[in-house]
Amino acid sequence: MVDEDKKSGTRFSRVFKKTSPNGKITTYLGKRDFIDRGDYVDMIDGMVLIDEEYVKENKKVTAHLLAAFRYGREDLDVLGLTFRKDLISETFQVFPQTEKAIARPLTRLQERLKRKLGPNAYPFWFEVAPKSASSVTLQPAPGDTGKPCGVDYELKTFVACTESGNSEKSKKSAITNTVRLAIRKLTYAPFEARPQPMVDVSKYFMMSSGLLHMEVSLDKEMYYHGESIAVNVHIQNNSNKTVKKLKICIIQVADICLFTTASYSCEVARIESNEGFPVGPGATLSKVFSVCPLLSNNKDKRGLALDGQLKHEDTNLASSTILDAKTSKESLGIVVQYRVKVRAVLGPLNGELFAELPFTLTHSKPPETPERTERAFSISDATNGSDPQDIDLIQLHEELELRDDDDLIFEDFARMRLHGNDSEDQPSPSANLPPSLL
Repeated sequence: MVDEDKKSGTRFSRVFKKTSPNGKITTYLGKRDFIDRGDYVDMIDGMVLIDEEYVKENKKVTAHLLAAFRYGREDLDVLGLTFRKDLISETFQVFPQTEKAIARPLTRLQERLKRKLGPNAYPFWFEVAPKSASSVTLQPAPGDTGKPCGVDYELKTFVACTESGNSEKSKKSAITNTVRLAIRKLTYAPFEARPQPMVDVSKYFMMSSGLLHMEVSLDKEMYYHGESIAVNVHIQNNSNKTVKKLKICIIQVADICLFTTASYSCEVARIESNEGFPVGPGATLSKVFSVCPLLSNNKDKRGLALDGQLKHEDTNLASSTILDAKTSKESLGIVVQYRVKVRAVLGPLNGELFAELPFTLTHSKPPETPERTERAFSISDATNGSDPQDIDLIQLHEELELRDDDDLIFEDFARMRLHGNDSEDQPSPSANLPPSLL
């Protein structure tokens, strides 16, 4: 994640760091947002700094990547039955190193960290398959607590427990020897020359010789988060009825893919227009309407799909799921799609004429890797004096470009806060599925 010191003009890159409660192992990551670019996913690479005592005792240190779909409230987990489905589960032995790990070349980030941290720093790598499940969180109702529903990714680094059984001592040892990092897998849909969405609909009325015709089109098929959608509407009224007004809304459809597929729709943007109305018999209307789906206008809607919300961090509406013919929906957990719905209102007796158009909502293209420039390198978090309003974790930043020196500044890692939120210990919100699913 690249930032710039406004005073000195020096650019630097954030590297995230978190230490186990007993201080024996520390995990380093270059970023927490990993992008699915269609043909590959950003590699999850980092380093683990192991205490000298653990190295001498040859204690086994393992990294574990888990993508899980939680589809029920945490307080309903009883008798060992959890409302959770593991979608991706991979392990990597960090220490002692395997022959394969020793032979594998380090990434540029790992090389610099190795040089700075010393011989007790050991690398790990995870490669996630493209078009796999992406991070999605279902927005909670106000006041909900506990583990959120949705698909989340966790990177866990831990030391193998030498205590046998389920004693309190072994449980405490496992907790103090573990580092947990919440990360996100986001989707970027590469630009493709897709046809412009368009639909024609007509309505026939009894006692009327003509039809009410409506043509709806979008200016393009793919939109980026925060971008306005231009909806072009043309109405040709050849009937003897009158169109009184027009309603346009953006619908988010989340398919919950478990044993069966259940779909939940949520309206994320809406406009109503009386301008140019009524459209009487024989009249026409052509107009372009602009509508923009934003999370800021939907903060209180329970069950709304978000782009993998992390504790104390802002996010946005979930990106459209890029479906592949070879990928089963059950392996994705939640499939998100968007569509525009246009309704021409005629009145209580004559009903409505409506049309729907699907479109893709995604992240903008990640910046290309810039040319090498001299920049400082820091490992930091919101515990430093930076303005939290300058932090935007949902942006797809360019990959790390490191200098040839080892001028690293280490600062403890804690979760970034929402704008204006100063509490670091506030519990994370939970999101629950509609009761009909539980």
